[in-house]
Amino acid sequence: MKRVVLVDDHALFRAGVRSELEGRVEIVGEAGTVDEAVALIERTKPDVVLLDVHMPDGGGVAVARRWGGRDDVRFLALSVSDAPEDVISVIRAGARGYVTKTIDAERLADAIERVAEGDAVFSPRLAGFVLDAFRGDARSDASDVDQLTPREQEVLRLIARGYLYKEVAHNLGISAKTVEAHVTSVLRKLQFTNRHELSRWAMEQGLD
Repeated sequence: MKRVVLVDDHALFRAGVRSELEGRVEIVGEAGTVDEAVALIERTKPDVVLLDVHMPDGGGVAVARRWGGRDDVRFLALSVSDAPEDVISVIRAGARGYVTKTIDAERLADAIERVAEGDAVFSPRLAGFVLDAFRGDARSDASDVDQLTPREQEVLRLIARGYLYKEVAHNLGISAKTVEAHVTSVLRKLQFTNRHELSRWAMEQGLD
């Protein structure tokens, strides 16, 4: 069961989410401000942090930025807003996904699981403009893909589509350990430090 920290400045909403997710994840703490959230995350080291985007002291963007891009905790935005600027800002700050508060408990639990495994997760209507935004300011040249072996390129494309390691392994007929080895090799060749950066770069290049 994934360990989750819930960050939202409305206590009533936090209580509702906790109730809906009971038995699906373990809520290890709640926070209503940026400072409380950062301290709580540092103390509990959850698998995933559910972030509200808009809070009086900076919200999800501030929390993710304060965490500094470290890959030991994953962030999933859970917001009432579906405005493109809100989605893009929190993803740029380091969140792994963005879903709206209309999501049901089963889908939210699934999103938490996928984000914890390193996937990028978005509500369907948000995914398109997220990909467009990152393709528009790609930091690397697509020719960098030429450094990769054909198998590494296959693995990278499936990772960009949001597949878990075990799903990549099943699709390619290899073991999950082999998938992990390929991802490690790709990270080294492209000079990225974690899967978050790699997945985002793959989306920028349109490799999905």
